[in-house]
Amino acid sequence: MRIGVIQAASQRSKNDTLYRCTVNAVERSARNDTVINFGLHHDDDLSYSYIDAAMSVSLLLSSRALDFVVTGCSSGQGMMLACNSLPSVICGFVQTPQDAFLFGRINDGNAISLPLGLNYGWLGEINLQCTLDKLFDGDFGGGYPPEDAERKAADTRAYKQLNALTKRGMAETFDEYDAALIRRALSWPTVRDDILANGRDDAVVELVREFEPV
Repeated sequence: MRIGVIQAASQRSKNDTLYRCTVNAVERSARNDTVINFGLHHDDDLSYSYIDAAMSVSLLLSSRALDFVVTGCSSGQGMMLACNSLPSVICGFVQTPQDAFLFGRINDGNAISLPLGLNYGWLGEINLQCTLDKLFDGDFGGGYPPEDAERKAADTRAYKQLNALTKRGMAETFDEYDAALIRRALSWPTVRDDILANGRDDAVVELVREFEPV
């Protein structure tokens, strides 16, 4: 998988930690994944909101430049809600290692939103590392507990079908979004370049290519 790390400006100070913990978790799991850090970095003089970040996440996942996104904001709630409002994103609100493990095994989404400010506190980095370790500990979508795995997997397929029915795709909705929002999302550091270089959905990639970035 190609995994992206991206978080809103309010928690830019946590970017280095978030990226490092994600890389550590992937390496410990012996997965053959690539982790890309989109920031915002602690020294980026940018004021993008969690709405801007969520649109970047949706464009990256819709274009299939990324397979999974690790994101967050101060509480984690706003980012989760914004991401789930947009095409191609199934984002879980993850606070603990238990949340992360169950989201990966049962819900099988393609993004998580972490609370990077609220209740982070002393030893926050340890909880963050343990949470990401459990997220990437094993294959997604296998179901849990093992004796209920088949039923859980069927439920996951059912909710994904409902999600697909009630959300239109990025190629269909791209021209309906506020152009300023698309512009901010694509001017997020390296997002546009990554979509053009690595996107596998030709329709979305072409829309991004043709959109005037400034």
